[in-house]
Amino acid sequence: MQALAARVRMWLPDWRITGTTLALPGALEAAVARQPQALIYPFFMAEGFFTRRQLPKRLAGAGMAGPRQLPAFGHHPALPALLAQVVAAQPGTVLLAAHGSQVSRASATQTEALAETLRAATGRQILTGYVEEAPFLQEVARLDGPAFCLPLFATRAGHVAQDVPEALESAGFQGTLLPAIGEHPEAARLIAEALRAA
Repeated sequence: MQALAARVRMWLPDWRITGTTLALPGALEAAVARQPQALIYPFFMAEGFFTRRQLPKRLAGAGMAGPRQLPAFGHHPALPALLAQVVAAQPGTVLLAAHGSQVSRASATQTEALAETLRAATGRQILTGYVEEAPFLQEVARLDGPAFCLPLFATRAGHVAQDVPEALESAGFQGTLLPAIGEHPEAARLIAEALRAA
C-alpha cells in the first residue's frame, strides 16, 4: 500500500498521501492519528462488508469524525475503460477472476456489471469465475482455445498469489494469467483522479 501511495503521489505531488491496511493491527489507527482530516480511498474492488461496515467502524473508533470516504476502486468510472484496454491487448476468451462471497452479493454484482460493460465495449466473450462462490473459477476455466485470465483484485495478495493460480491449474487452463487489475500502472492515475475530483 505504501508503494501504491508513492505512485499516486507522482500524480499529486503537492498532496500528502499514505497507504495503510485494515489487516495490520493498529495501522489504520496510526494513519488516522497522523492525518485526521484525510480523504479515505478504499482500495477494494466492491462496495461491500469492508467498505460499508468495517472501515467506517474502524475509522470512527480511531476518532475520525465524519470521515470523507470515497467509493471503492472497483467502482471508479474509468475502470471499465482500463479493463477494455487490457482486454484489447490480449487474444482469446476473457476470464475475469473475482473474489465472490458466500455471504454478500457485492463482489459478484460488481464483477457481473463490469463484465457486461466489457462485453458491450469490446464484443468479446467475457466469462466470470469466483474464488468463493459459484460459478467457481476452476469450473469456468475449463476452456478450449486461446484465453487469458484477468484477476479483478486490487492487489496480489493471497487470492491472486495462490487461490487463482491453483484454480486455473486444477482446471487445466492453458492461457495467460495477467496481474491483478489493481497492479496496472494506470491504477495510480485513476486513484489520483478520484482524489482530485473529491
